[in-house]
Amino acid sequence: MRDKTQTNSAGPGDRLVRAGVIVFFVGAVATLVTVAPLFLGAKPFPTYMFGMSMLMGVGFLVAGAGVLRSVAAGRRQARGAAR
Repeated sequence: MRDKTQTNSAGPGDRLVRAGVIVFFVGAVATLVTVAPLFLGAKPFPTYMFGMSMLMGVGFLVAGAGVLRSVAAGRRQARGAAR
């Protein structure tokens, strides 16, 4: 089966995983920026920055959905090959 799969081919769910990773890292940066004033003694950022921090969880969920979609596609492919 490995010899038939191209290494650069994008499988189902790969784009969701990539998008989830990007959203997660945007949320991680927003979290660091939001927490930094607490350690620096500066004025806190506006409330929307705390909302942007929630992107970490959203990115994690999107990437997880991509992994589950990839697993489901692999199972369907394995069932088709077994018949």
